[in-house]
Amino acid sequence: MELADFFVHPTAVIDDGAVIGAGTRVWHFCHVSAGARIGARCNLGQNVFVGPGVVIGSNVKIQNNVSVYPGVTMEDDVFLGPSCVLTNVTNPRSQVVRHDIYEKTLLRRGCTIGANATVVCGITIGRYAFVAAGAVVAKDAPDYAMMVGVPARQEGFVSRHGHRLDFGDDGMAVCPESGFRYHLTSDVRGRRSEVGGSGPCVVRCVDLDEESPLPATLLRGTKTYDEFKG
Repeated sequence: MELADFFVHPTAVIDDGAVIGAGTRVWHFCHVSAGARIGARCNLGQNVFVGPGVVIGSNVKIQNNVSVYPGVTMEDDVFLGPSCVLTNVTNPRSQVVRHDIYEKTLLRRGCTIGANATVVCGITIGRYAFVAAGAVVAKDAPDYAMMVGVPARQEGFVSRHGHRLDFGDDGMAVCPESGFRYHLTSDVRGRRSEVGGSGPCVVRCVDLDEESPLPATLLRGTKTYDEFKG
C-alpha cells in the first residue's frame, strides 16, 4: 500500500500494492485490493469492494454495498449510489474461467449511477449522464443522458447539476440551478435531433467546458430538486 494522507476505518482491509490518494476516506468493512488505484478526495461508504486493477479518479463517491470489479475505470467526480451493480463478464459461467478477458466498462467524468441500478459490462456511461435508480443499462449512454427503466432507455438530457433540460427551438436549454446554458446539436441532415429520433443527439455546456471544475459558488446545493421544479 502506498502511503498518503487518507483515512481508513479500522475494520477496512487495504491490500499491499493499493494506491489511495490524499483526502480519501475508506469506511467500515471495505476491501481495496492490490493494484487498485483510487484518486484524491474520494469517499468509499460501508462494505465497498474495489478489485485489483480498478482505476478510480478523484472526488468519486461510492455509497454503501457497492463492488467495483476488475475491468471498471472511473473518471473524476463519479457518483455510485447504494447497492448499484457493475459487471465485468457478459456471459458468466461458474465452470468457465474468464479472469484474463474481463470486459471493460468506462464511467466518464461526473456521471451518476443511481441506487440499485445495474451497468452491464463493456459499455461507456458518458460525462454527466444520469442512470436512474433501479435502471439496467446495457448499451452506451451519451453525455448528459437521462437513462431510466429496464432495459434502460434515454429520456432526455440533464444538466451538470442533475436537472432535466428542456430545449427550445433554438436548441438551447438553461439549468435552473447553475444558470449554465446547454446546446443540443443538429444531426447530420441539419435538423435538430430529438431524443429517440433517427439522428444523433449531442449536448454540450456553452458556459463551462466539460473537463473544467465547477466554480466554488456552485459546489453546494441551496434547494432541493422539487423546490427548483416548483
